[in-house]
Order: sequence, then structure tokens, then C-alpha cells
Amino acid sequence: MTGPLAGVRVLEVGHMLAGPYCGLLLADLGAEVIKIESPSGDIARSIGPNSVGEHNVYFASLNRNKKSVRLDIGDPEDRKAFEELVRTAHAMITNLRPAAIRKHGLTYDALRGINERLVCVALTGYGLDSPKAEHPAYDYVIQALTGVMALTGEPDGPPTKSGYSAVDNSAGLGAALGLVAKLFEGKGGQIDLAMYDIMLSQLNYLAAAWLNSGERPTRQSGSAHPYIVPAQLFRTRDGHLCLFVTHDAFWRKFADEVGRSDWLTDPRFATMTARRANRALVVETVQDVLLQENTETWLRRLEPIGLVVSGVASLEEALASDQTRARGMIASISTESGRIQALANPIKYGADGPAPTPPPRLGEHNGDLLRAIRAGVRIGDHG
Repeated sequence: MTGPLAGVRVLEVGHMLAGPYCGLLLADLGAEVIKIESPSGDIARSIGPNSVGEHNVYFASLNRNKKSVRLDIGDPEDRKAFEELVRTAHAMITNLRPAAIRKHGLTYDALRGINERLVCVALTGYGLDSPKAEHPAYDYVIQALTGVMALTGEPDGPPTKSGYSAVDNSAGLGAALGLVAKLFEGKGGQIDLAMYDIMLSQLNYLAAAWLNSGERPTRQSGSAHPYIVPAQLFRTRDGHLCLFVTHDAFWRKFADEVGRSDWLTDPRFATMTARRANRALVVETVQDVLLQENTETWLRRLEPIGLVVSGVASLEEALASDQTRARGMIASISTESGRIQALANPIKYGADGPAPTPPPRLGEHNGDLLRAIRAGVRIGDHG
């Protein structure tokens, strides 16, 4: 492997999404990520109906550029092999439940005698130690418990989940950051990262408003921003427009373009503070204007004057867009059964790495890796 993390060996004892996404980011940046799978394999190998040959598409989207070693770490012989891998590794990620993490000895305290420089990342629902530590945790439940669902959707609608696995992916990013920070420090140790904490931390300014001023965050119609007006989705003649007027200079440009110079002198409209105080009136008035044209017409008029504005794309449209193509955000993985397409790593570091390798078959690298470690390969020798 090449890349900023070339020469770093990471063990991944995980399944599904959060842990494997962390491993994927590291593998794409050049780390040697060895996926330690149970005899039955990662559950993700059987999720969803889509496949390219023998490769499950869900699994493939999270596990390219990795190696797979099939071990039962509860079996004494397999445990010895696992501990030999630990001896050669720089870090380990696991997203099992705390009880399973402790049962299988996957904490720094349990492994430091084998490798005191090992960085251990426990990515769990509620942390290694908390009142809910052993409760099952999935993306849905964490969104429900942290206030995210309560804040999402129309004011008169039900609590709503985000359209993708926001918690799992955010936790994977946080785990990768924590792991790299600890490696940079040059010391082994335990990282205790909870999905609950990650999601709660992302409610930063909303939480601060409540904690410091007692301001209760509420849903706004049209997915509106709580403080900035107008900054939300509006209906157009044929669809929707996302308009985000973040300051008074933008407001002046918008008013001039739509022929509403009166908005600049009307005290209810003229300033950010006034617009927030008169939210309902401002939104209704802007909505009446935007209904007069279709979305593309508004984009042609408003984008050139520098306004923050967009249409609302479907996922298919986003994947086919010039922006996605220009950023190289679709990875094409060659396999014996054809090409698997997946989203590429978003972290660009100024160099093209090698072509991505296919997701590993279950236990594909048992022979090579176990022979290598038994031959005495140590940290720093496996680059």
C-alpha cells in the first residue's frame, strides 16, 4: 500500500458499518487493515439483495483494500494466532458490545502485555462504562435518544430519521480521528468512543442555546435554519429550491434581483435580526416570489450573483453529477466477476494511490498473514 498511513497495521474486529467504515477510511489512506472475522464472517456479507458475482455490494462498499483473517478468538489456538497479529499491529478497532469486548480481551489493559504500543479503539453505542453500556445500539436508536429525530421533519409531522446512517458514519470518522491522533502521540492506550456521544456532540450550537439560555430547539417548516431567515427549502413552480441568505449583503443582492427593493427599507425585512423576528411574514413573502418561476430559472438568475442556492438532487443525480466526477468520488474496483462501483474516500491528499483492491473473501489471507507472523515479522517490518 501507499499513502499517508503506509506501514501502519490496523486490526479490525467489527461488523456492519461503524467499525468497518473506520477501517475503510484508514485502508484508503494506505494502512494495512486486517479484518478479523468470526467463522461465520461479518454480518454485512449477507445484507441486502445486491451483488457483483460473489461479492455482496453492501459489504464491498465498506471493505475494499482490506485483508480478511478468519479466527475464532474464543478458541485457544486461534487466540494464539490473534495475539501474534496483535504483537505486530499498531492499532485495533472493535465495535462489539462492551461485554463482548471484555470477554474477548479486546481492551488495551488486556493486550498491553503483548504490545504496549497498541492503540485500542472501542467504538460502542454508549461507551465502555455508562448506565446504558450493555444496551443494544443501532443508528436508529441513537438518533431517537439524542434529539436528532425530534428535531427532524415538519413541525406537525412525526419524529423523523435522517435519510442515511448518520450516526454510524460519524462514529467511524470520529474513531479514525482518535486512532490517528493516538498514533501521532506515539503511545499505546485505550480510546473509548460512543455513538451516543458523537451524535450529541454534533448538536453543538443547538445544545449550547439550551444549556446557556434555556432556548428550546424546535423544528422549522421547510427544514429552515433556527436563526437565519430566509434559509430553507422553498417551493418553486416545478419543484424546490434551497435558498440560504446568510447575511444582509446577500439579502440586498436577492432583493435587487427579484425586483423587491422595498424589502431593503421595510423595517420588518431589512436586517437579519428583523427577518428572524418576522420569520412567518418573510418566508411567506419570499415563497410567493419563488413560486413565479421554475427551479432552473432561479438557479440561472441567482447563482451568478453569488447567492447560496441549489436545487434538490436525488442520490442518482448526485452520483451522475459533474461535481462527483470532478472530485473522483466514485471508486471502480476490478474483480474477476466484473467491476464494483462504490463511493471513494473523501480525504484527498495530493497523490493518486494504487487501484483499490476488491473486498476480501472470508479468511482469504489466513495463510499468508499467519505464516508471516509466525516467521517473526514485527512492528515496522510489515510496511
